[in-house]
Amino acid sequence: MIYQLYREQQLHCSIDKAWDFFTSPENLPLIAPQEMDFTVLTQIKYPIHEGMQVDYRLKPLFGIPIRWKSEVRKVDHKKSFVDYQLKGPYKMWHHYHEFIENDKGVLMKDILNYEMYYSFIGKIINRLIVRKKLEYIFSNRYDIVNQIFNQKLNVQQDLGECSRENPLYNKSDDRLLIKSFIETTISNVHNKI
Repeated sequence: MIYQLYREQQLHCSIDKAWDFFTSPENLPLIAPQEMDFTVLTQIKYPIHEGMQVDYRLKPLFGIPIRWKSEVRKVDHKKSFVDYQLKGPYKMWHHYHEFIENDKGVLMKDILNYEMYYSFIGKIINRLIVRKKLEYIFSNRYDIVNQIFNQKLNVQQDLGECSRENPLYNKSDDRLLIKSFIETTISNVHNKI
């Protein structure tokens, strides 16, 4: 049985910023839940292109590490792309990403079609565990992406003082600022719960 998960999110940014961020596998660890320990293992060659393969290591359930290999398929520059699982925990994983420019910036749509192994047992595992985990992962991503693209915050202004004191800080590398911002935001959310 093939299951589907649909999400959309309005991004208040240019199509260039949205496309550059979401077509970079190196940004996946920033938007994945921290406990998944998401690591990109492949040296990335840009720009995104059909046939591009990326290897990951992550801990999606119960802290158990797995390897995942995906391939980029059907790239329509600054409009859409598909990542497809070649090796991993699903019998089939087809994730369609679409970016639609509008007067507010960019509407991002995700259509995830996936299939579990083991037929009947897979249905039970999906209903009890996997679907809830995917919902959690995409909700987490929504919150972090909202913080990055939609908050009226200047990341450098809000985190600049502490980040610039870090000897690893490089003005040309905003990823450190974004990562620090996300970690601070997540920490604040967890402290409020």
